[in-house]
Amino acid sequence: MTRVLVVDDHSIVLQGCRRLLQDANVCDVLEASNIEAGYRLYRASKPDVVIVDLALQGQGIGGLQLIRQLRAHDRRIPILVFSMHGDPVIVGRALEAGATGYLLKDTTPEDFLEAFETVRHGAPYLSRAMAMQVALLGHQGSAVRAALTARELQVLALVAEGKNYEQIGDELGVSYKTVANTCSQLKVKLGAHNLAELIRMAIEYLASSSHQSAG
Repeated sequence: MTRVLVVDDHSIVLQGCRRLLQDANVCDVLEASNIEAGYRLYRASKPDVVIVDLALQGQGIGGLQLIRQLRAHDRRIPILVFSMHGDPVIVGRALEAGATGYLLKDTTPEDFLEAFETVRHGAPYLSRAMAMQVALLGHQGSAVRAALTARELQVLALVAEGKNYEQIGDELGVSYKTVANTCSQLKVKLGAHNLAELIRMAIEYLASSSHQSAG
C-alpha cells in the first residue's frame, strides 16, 4: 500500500489532494501544515511519496528547506512540488534542492495524477513548457535546442559543482552510464562540443539563477 505525505498550509488544498489520491487508490494519506511537522511526520511514518508546497506559513519559499532535509535523509524518496509559483527561477531552485517533479496548482486533476504516478515510480516530472522556461533562464538564444527534463537539470547543477559522473550517479541514485548518457544529451541540446563547454554553461546557468533570484 502506498503511503503519501502532503505538506501544505491550506486545508482546502490538503482536502483536494486527499480526494485525488484516493481516486488513485491511495488510502494512507498523511497531512502536515508546516516544515517542522512535515519532517517529523516523514521520519515517523516513512511515506513512499512526499507532496510539498513551497510557500508555507509566511516563510517565503521555505518548502525548499524541507526538500533539502528530505533529500539529505533519503536520496531516493520521490518528492513532488505542488506550488502556485511558476517562476522558472523558483522551479530551478526546487529541482536543485532535490525535487523529483514540479507541478503548478492551477493544473487539472488529470495532470496531478499523472505527475504523482510519474514521481511515484521514480521518474522526474516537469511539463515541457516549464522545462523550456527553466532552460531558457540560463541559456538564452540558439544555444537551447530543446526543453530540458528535470533529470537533465539536476545533472546540470551537479556538473556545475565540479562533480564527476560517478559522484553524480551516487548523489542521484543512478548508474554511471545513465549520467554519461544524460550529459551527452545535454551537450546536444545546449550546443556544447565537449565536457568543458558543458561545465561552463552549467556554471553560467547557476550564476544566472542565483542572480535573478537575488534580484
